[in-house]
Amino acid sequence: MIRSDEVRVIDEEGEQLGVLVLAAALARAEEVGLDLVEVSPTAKPPVCRIMDYGKYRYEQSKKQQEAKKKQTVVEIKEIKLRPKTETHDLNFKIKNIRKFLEQKNKVKVTLRFRGREIIYADTLGREVLKKVGAAVEDVGVILQFPTMEGRQMAMFIGPKP
Repeated sequence: MIRSDEVRVIDEEGEQLGVLVLAAALARAEEVGLDLVEVSPTAKPPVCRIMDYGKYRYEQSKKQQEAKKKQTVVEIKEIKLRPKTETHDLNFKIKNIRKFLEQKNKVKVTLRFRGREIIYADTLGREVLKKVGAAVEDVGVILQFPTMEGRQMAMFIGPKP
């Protein structure tokens, strides 16, 4: 698949062999029993390396799998409340928020207003969300303060770094 006539060759130990004709480079790789792999096709002349290509691909896939294992996915969990939620129920939801934050997830606290409850949005609504924010202050940080989104008020809380 190498299209150039001349290539700069690096042998299996990492030492440069210099610029060789493609046929000579392929013969050298064949002689050692390895593959000639084009590493940098944009260089002048292109750089090729003598290596075991199957082993190289296997090692690359292993590195990707290790990187994937170490990667953490942050989810956004949602807790829905009402302005007239009783204290016991509110404490139960706060306990769930704390659990989510300890698992390093973000939490969206949504306060939904029905019917005429919307008139309490600025007073009672913000008060409930402030109470939730104060209750999880030791494990979380308020990322986005309460904002109105239609008939509901939302606040985002993230885990403490």
